[in-house]
Amino acid sequence: MIDIMEKIVIESWQVLGQMAPYLLFGFLIAGVLSVSVSPEWVERHLGGGGAGPVLKASLFGVPLPLCSCGVIPVSASFYRHGASRAATTSFLLSTPQTGIDSILVTYSLLGPVFAVFRPLAALLTGFIGGGLVQFFDKPSQTNAANKAAPAVCHEACCADKGERNVLSRLLSYGFITLPRDIGAALLIGILIAGLISALVPPDYLTAYIGGGILSILLMMAAGVPVYVCATASVPIAAGFMYMGASPGAALAFLIAGPATNAATFTTIVKVLGRRAAILYMGTVAFSAVIWGLLLDWLAPFAETFFPQLGSHAHVHLENDQLSHIWAIALLAVLVFSYISMSFGKKENVMEEGKDKDTSSHKHLLELQVTGMTCSHCLESVKRALAESPGVHSVDVNLKSGKVVVTGENFDAGQFTAAVSELGYTAKVVSL
Repeated sequence: MIDIMEKIVIESWQVLGQMAPYLLFGFLIAGVLSVSVSPEWVERHLGGGGAGPVLKASLFGVPLPLCSCGVIPVSASFYRHGASRAATTSFLLSTPQTGIDSILVTYSLLGPVFAVFRPLAALLTGFIGGGLVQFFDKPSQTNAANKAAPAVCHEACCADKGERNVLSRLLSYGFITLPRDIGAALLIGILIAGLISALVPPDYLTAYIGGGILSILLMMAAGVPVYVCATASVPIAAGFMYMGASPGAALAFLIAGPATNAATFTTIVKVLGRRAAILYMGTVAFSAVIWGLLLDWLAPFAETFFPQLGSHAHVHLENDQLSHIWAIALLAVLVFSYISMSFGKKENVMEEGKDKDTSSHKHLLELQVTGMTCSHCLESVKRALAESPGVHSVDVNLKSGKVVVTGENFDAGQFTAAVSELGYTAKVVSL
């Protein structure tokens, strides 16, 4: 038993060491994107009809490090601020499948062919799905929520960006916020990869998941109910390839896993409507099969130039000193991100107390919001409430779901409606 546990730890550590330098670089690039690509800038390009906004939405979504939980409120916010239904669907499809961090991790664990093919598949999936929604789900009139949406963001949701310099915001998002959002899922994925490598012989399941449409359908079905982000799904896919899954079957899992789950479907129904949700799920299934078959067809040709794809690309690093250093560095970033969250909560409590003491003319409203799971959820809720009339400041606690709104002459019903449009539920606790 001890020998098995030791082997699991060694295999998991090898996976961690292999992906660590690429993931850390991905965190850095994600931080750059967070300060250079604002939601307001994206929204300006996603309105109107035609194929242009749909293609732009899919292009914007590919590099952004948004997981399947975080992309929903961001997309709902885009829709609320003027993005078309087709463009919103396109963004919803392409974004959770990839991200600059997951692309680099894909390169480290699955090789260069996979790292190129995966984002291209996400791009085309988003464009196809958005096009289908535009053709089959044309709204009879402009979205009422879009008409009522404010044109600018108030200081409560933008103040943090204005007060902190660009480098501080870049590092904060890249090495605190993003690692905190995906850290737990990432470590679970690495552990699963280690378990597979330690307990299952290589190519053990080749007869069942080794290739063909049935194996692709099986891996797609395995991915649909799994709530896993694009980056955390990569070591799991590497484990499947180690057991004998074809590249196409592994790709089907990477498409279906991050892009689908029960929460995603129900929220899309709520925000975009039942027809758009059905088209969304159909596009995911179609893309998983088509791109999986195409990758399997291309694999023999690619093996000539990139043998990593044909060797099931599972990680077996030599125990060199550099890989250990990278693994320790990644773990340090993940631990620091969680420690920083605790300090952030204390600061929020202090700021909230200042508002209560110095703003006697203001009123406080407390909401309980359910469904928030990451920093993007928090920011979307904060922005939606901050844009409501009469609001001076918004404080959101992600862990407890407690939201405190400070202002005057505001409408509590409007707050709950704004949160509901993002796919969450909210109730007034005190007024």
